[in-house]
Amino acid sequence: MKKLNLGIIGLGYIGKVHLANATKLSNCRLMAASDVSRKALADARRAGVEKTYTSYDQLLRDAEVDSVIISLPTHLHTSCAIEAAEAHKNIFLEKPIAKNPQEAREIVAAVERNSVKLMIGYPLRFNKIMIDLKEKLKAGTLGDVEVAYATNVSSGPFYHRAQDYAPSPVPEWWFNKELTGGGALIDLGSHMINLLRWFFGEIKNIKSNLGYRFNMNLEDHAVCLAQFESGTTAIVNVGWFSQEYQLKVELLGTVKHALAWNVPPNRVVAGIQLLTTKSSRFSIPYVNELGYFVNCAINDRTPSPTGLDGLRDIEAITKAYQNQITLT
Repeated sequence: MKKLNLGIIGLGYIGKVHLANATKLSNCRLMAASDVSRKALADARRAGVEKTYTSYDQLLRDAEVDSVIISLPTHLHTSCAIEAAEAHKNIFLEKPIAKNPQEAREIVAAVERNSVKLMIGYPLRFNKIMIDLKEKLKAGTLGDVEVAYATNVSSGPFYHRAQDYAPSPVPEWWFNKELTGGGALIDLGSHMINLLRWFFGEIKNIKSNLGYRFNMNLEDHAVCLAQFESGTTAIVNVGWFSQEYQLKVELLGTVKHALAWNVPPNRVVAGIQLLTTKSSRFSIPYVNELGYFVNCAINDRTPSPTGLDGLRDIEAITKAYQNQITLT
């Protein structure tokens, strides 16, 4: 069996998820990791990673590495992805592709110039309940979908505080708009806008109402009204304000309605899943998206969501930020 030699750049929360999942893939060899944290690199070595680097430049110069996962903070996506493309590595890049459309265009151009593959990490595309919803749309059983409701609400960067007995510090970059491009809208909204574009095609117009419950200089929740070229109107509701996770999509069609509601399992159920299958329901879409990327890289196929998808998402988000409405 042909195996892909994979490197991972960035071992924060989502990087550790990808590290654990890569070890489950039989056609992948996770051979290198890069992070500024020596503790994170020590954890990677204990997980079986052969080579560790404190700089991603070093990893990208490793001729044995075929492809890379980039799970760095958003403001580092552009420089790292361009350097990876120029090193002729295929790229799995965490969402959002970049903090603004100009940077996204630079990434896409570098990928095209160097003829490498780029996939943006959107696990909802690999979530069974969302795939089932997509199949209903394709089959036409809902008729024409007039209105869609998409909700993604959680504790956002404060997730440690929701789960641990002792509060854990949140990395400072999370709250710097110059580094992230925005707050809850770009963070969680990118997931929902990409998913809805997968369902309905391109967005014709979009407006937003932003909320600042926590009095930060970036929004902690957003409600968007999007009009798609297909005729569907969508209401997108995202936020970091709730300790209770809520992810659901409801489609109101002229024939039938459909609801996809991602209810997280409780800790006991998740523990049983981990013991019996080595994967929880939460992790399965992440395993599937990475497995799909690895298969595409091995078999020379173009993966999706593409870099162009990531660009269209950030263009829509930027337009939503520009078209703010105030409710009084």
